[in-house]
Amino acid sequence: MTAFFQFIACLFQPWTWRMAWRDSRRSRGRLVVYASSIILGIASLTAISSFGIQMRQVMANEAKSLLGADLVVVSRDPLTPEQNGFLTRLGGEQSRETAFGSMVVFPKSGDTRLVQVRAIDGGFPFYGGIEATPAGAVAEWRAGRGALVEQGLMEFFGAKVGDPVKVGEVTLPIAGTLTGVPGETMAMGSIAPRVFVPMARVAESGLLGQGSLASYKVYFRLPDAVDVEALVERHRGSFRALKLRFDTVEERKQDLGRGLDQLLKFLNLAGFTALLLGGVGVAAGIHAHMRRKVTEVAVLRCLGAQVPQAFAVYFAQAVALGVVGACGGALLGIGAQFGLQAGLADFLPARVPVVVSPAAVALGMVAGFVICLFFALLPLLPLRRVPPLAALRTQAGGGVSTLRDPLAWLLFAVAGGGLVAFGVSQSGDWRTGAGYAGGVAAALGVLAGVAWVLSRLARVLVPARWPFVVRQGFGNLHRPDNRTVLMMQSLGIGVFLVLTMVLIQASLSGGLEPLEDGTGGNAVLFDIQSDQRDGVLEILRGQDLPVIEDAPMISMRLHSVKGVSVEALRRDQGRGGRMYGREYRSTYRESLSPTETLVAGEWVPRVESLDAPVPVSMEVDLAQRLQLGLGDPLVFDVQGILVDCVVGSLREVDWRRLSPNFFVVFPAGAIEAAPAVHAMVTRVGDDAASARMQREVVGRFPNVSAVDLTLVLRTIDGIFSKISEVVRFMALFTVGTGLLVLAGTIASGRQQRVRESILLRTLGATRGQIRGVLVVEYLVLGVLAALNGILLANLAAWAAGRWVFKTPYEWRPLPAAIALAVVALVTLAAGLLGNRRVLNRPPLEVLREEN
Repeated sequence: MTAFFQFIACLFQPWTWRMAWRDSRRSRGRLVVYASSIILGIASLTAISSFGIQMRQVMANEAKSLLGADLVVVSRDPLTPEQNGFLTRLGGEQSRETAFGSMVVFPKSGDTRLVQVRAIDGGFPFYGGIEATPAGAVAEWRAGRGALVEQGLMEFFGAKVGDPVKVGEVTLPIAGTLTGVPGETMAMGSIAPRVFVPMARVAESGLLGQGSLASYKVYFRLPDAVDVEALVERHRGSFRALKLRFDTVEERKQDLGRGLDQLLKFLNLAGFTALLLGGVGVAAGIHAHMRRKVTEVAVLRCLGAQVPQAFAVYFAQAVALGVVGACGGALLGIGAQFGLQAGLADFLPARVPVVVSPAAVALGMVAGFVICLFFALLPLLPLRRVPPLAALRTQAGGGVSTLRDPLAWLLFAVAGGGLVAFGVSQSGDWRTGAGYAGGVAAALGVLAGVAWVLSRLARVLVPARWPFVVRQGFGNLHRPDNRTVLMMQSLGIGVFLVLTMVLIQASLSGGLEPLEDGTGGNAVLFDIQSDQRDGVLEILRGQDLPVIEDAPMISMRLHSVKGVSVEALRRDQGRGGRMYGREYRSTYRESLSPTETLVAGEWVPRVESLDAPVPVSMEVDLAQRLQLGLGDPLVFDVQGILVDCVVGSLREVDWRRLSPNFFVVFPAGAIEAAPAVHAMVTRVGDDAASARMQREVVGRFPNVSAVDLTLVLRTIDGIFSKISEVVRFMALFTVGTGLLVLAGTIASGRQQRVRESILLRTLGATRGQIRGVLVVEYLVLGVLAALNGILLANLAAWAAGRWVFKTPYEWRPLPAAIALAVVALVTLAAGLLGNRRVLNRPPLEVLREEN
């Protein structure tokens, strides 16, 4: 403890800092390279923290604009007189909306597209405003003289203001280009383009027939004195009894904040991983630096310096490194915030200006500085045991292992606790935080373990008959002072993070692709009324298009589950009981579809009588959420008729495939008499065939909607690509850190390489042979680091698909091959460039001492 206080006192002495400055005179360039390892990690944390603070402030300041109202009430069916009476009694100013999916036609070009049609009367939005160009377009729409069309849709079809657009049986001029809706993102408009039409023209469109998929909303602006949260809590029972859902400003803010917080937390974890990797680079650099300084430390001891004084000199250099890294990272992070804002703009419900947060900058600088000092301390610890005798005998300065130092183990324990604490602070859950810490430690441990095994195998398994260049290249993997572990970790972590995001994106979007054997559908038509079914079939057959599936869809609700009424279940479970009260669109058929797999029970194709409960097949996840198992009874309200059922089987459903998928499937013979709408799946050969089919179907049956899988894939891939760009943008900080660590590692070992090269040349090796040795070494390191990163990325993608996204794992060789080739070439290039001076030193230098 006395030595510790002496060390602290030395840090405040001018002599310590003068000595640290003088000692670094011939090493400053290398020290700056080591400091650069930590800069990118600090930059990523600074950018993410600053953007997150600004985003939360905007969400708080514009909370009402995110909803556009104080309260929104939603119904899946047209409002009844009883519901209207209840809503009237709530008071306040009201505005109503009807929204449904439908095909629209651009008569000038004949193009069609599935859109979200929205009709609004009243003053919505009460807070914020609908944005459209040109000026006055919103007023024209409100006056009933035109429609507002999504900007992306206008650009896609080359439509202009003034052109006609046909919605069902109604043709309207385009009054303006829709550019913004309160609380909604541009990404939402890409998935479901919006077309705003006057409320007075909806009835004329003929699109709201029986079974149409429409939603009905009522927006409220309430007096300032009204406590909205207390109001909805007071009437919660009435909302539930009348089958009405509601949304308030606080709930919308929480929902939006929850999703964005998850994204920012994930990015923060990636940034912190980059910071840790940078710390590893700092530790390696300081280790190499201190190996050169053992003699200097011994000389200081001979001149009377105490251990705390000598230690303080080099700790002061680490402090300087931390300051340089923190300042550089903060400046770079401020610039990176602009890139982060641009990448996330389409996914934010409000504009978030780029404002530098002093608190975020300070947080990033402090975190980076602390981590830099921590990782610098580990290689500094052996300096405490350098004896004065090392000034005369170099061998006297070694022999002490860090792993046997109790202080080193204390630092490891503090690091582990800090890593878990950071994971918990970002995830909000101790299990997730511990999982993050364990995952990072496991990834680094796997890479280090493979590197250790590689070095051992290179020592014993390389045959003597192999060429000299190959043997020497593998020998460099286990030579004293090798950098095998560090290089494997720095490269492998970068590959792991970037490739994981690529694989997850490919898994999510790839499942939508049609079956490769040509039997799967790539277009679906839905909202087909029963009396339109034969006409649609006639169109498809007339164009030689196959009918792959023809599924009836019947609307129903749960009445009771295991003898308990749905009202009681929803009352007991609160918000968690929404699955009990929702509307289900179910079907009946005699066989499983290609997107389904039976996992439990027995499939019943048909029933001959309704005297016994009907055995239905339920999707397995829904059954778990409803707490249902095989043999459990339940009653469905099928449009006013109660049908006794029992869970006969459980199915897994691949929701990604373009197919009419259902939570509940009845056997044939049970509910055929109920009113139904139909969905059909077909396969079109190309874009022209798809457009021809859509034009004819929409021309004869305006209410029927068609989805082209090619367009869906294009749209979804665009959304995933934008999200992935943001994640990859932050992951590139980790990749950049890995490259800087790679550069620092090569630089730190250059002196040893010079000595080895000169010895080899003295023994007769040519420059070509020495260059070949470097090629073998760095190519093996790059290939093995990439293979480890690929393995870890595939494990992460499998885990994310299994437990997060519920998607099956698929091996994708192309991304893996690209990662392998890129990393191997980058490692080889960096190794050759970093050691180019090795080939140009004359053999005479082997007789000289180098500093």
